[in-house]
Amino acid sequence: MTVDTSASASSSASASRAAEILSRPVSLNGLTVPNRIAMAPMTRAFSPGGVPGEDVVSYYARRAAAGVGLIVTEGTYVGHESAGQSDRIPRFHGEEQLAGWAKVAEAVHAAGGTIVPQLWHVGMVRSAGEPPFADAPAIGPSGLRVDGTAGQGKEMTQTDLDDVIRAFAGAAADAERIGFDGVELHGAHGYLLDQFLWAGTNRRTDAYGGDLVARTKFAAEVVAAVRAAVSPDFPVIFRYSQWKMEAYKARLAQTPAELEALLEPLAAAGVDVFHASTRRYWLPEFDGSDLNLAGWTKKVTGKPVITVGSVGLDGDFGKSFLGEGAPVKGIDDLLDRLENEEFDMIAVGRALLQDPQWAQKVLAGRFGELAPFNAEALGSLS
Repeated sequence: MTVDTSASASSSASASRAAEILSRPVSLNGLTVPNRIAMAPMTRAFSPGGVPGEDVVSYYARRAAAGVGLIVTEGTYVGHESAGQSDRIPRFHGEEQLAGWAKVAEAVHAAGGTIVPQLWHVGMVRSAGEPPFADAPAIGPSGLRVDGTAGQGKEMTQTDLDDVIRAFAGAAADAERIGFDGVELHGAHGYLLDQFLWAGTNRRTDAYGGDLVARTKFAAEVVAAVRAAVSPDFPVIFRYSQWKMEAYKARLAQTPAELEALLEPLAAAGVDVFHASTRRYWLPEFDGSDLNLAGWTKKVTGKPVITVGSVGLDGDFGKSFLGEGAPVKGIDDLLDRLENEEFDMIAVGRALLQDPQWAQKVLAGRFGELAPFNAEALGSLS
């Protein structure tokens, strides 16, 4: 994190302030998270056959033991044949797969953390012939990929819609049954739920397409089904983004009013927490305000919000990832935003891959011990 090393008193004050603010508990529906640090979901592909093994158990437990308050797992495929595109990415369906996830949840709890699985359907990102179910077609709202091409997929029928809704609801019910603390629905980055939200991939002319509010219908139905499948105090988190893979300038909402129109149906359907994904958390979302996407999300919905976007990548808050010329913000900016209740939690991604002790060091004010991010960390479950 950025700390003024030329002024030890200032550095010490920042460290003390970080420890105090980030260590505050937060309530997410019926779940009390012990601090404000979440582990962001990151695809790892270390689960052959979609089964998380003992190495995955240890991977998450290490970070919980080192002070991460809430772990959001890597994306896990729901039980629909077209949901995935790899046989090494974990699934959240099947007896062996769920038994593996139950061990993960148990280990995280034993280490003092809380954990939710991220439930995922890739939609039109899938290509023909990809595992785990090679014969399954890619599906999406209009059969279009993020780049606007038709690819080898198909437009979803009502039967497809109903099947996917049931798959999300079933996965959520299983998550509660095997001991998880909530669920996160992956509605970001150009995957299936996001494909319905975005006009670039949703060209439908039925009730699931059209204006911004109409495009929320499918995601809201998924949320409502999940909400009905779990206990009232079981948190439902919804992750969304403006940007998409291969379309970084894409936007769902151009104004705060449009953002409210987008998020209100999801909140009404049962979302307890929003997870607002940006590439750089410190950038303002709309003209005329310093609020980031998470800040605007909280303002228009009143719901707790997790912010994410290059938090803690290295000692300079992301220069190694964004480039030396990229403008970055330091720890005091992040803490100011938390103090001002712009958002409620921060999600940390790559920094936690590099340094499993990241949260423990930050909560203790030991900034000087943080390991700079190295891309080699992506290649192992350290």
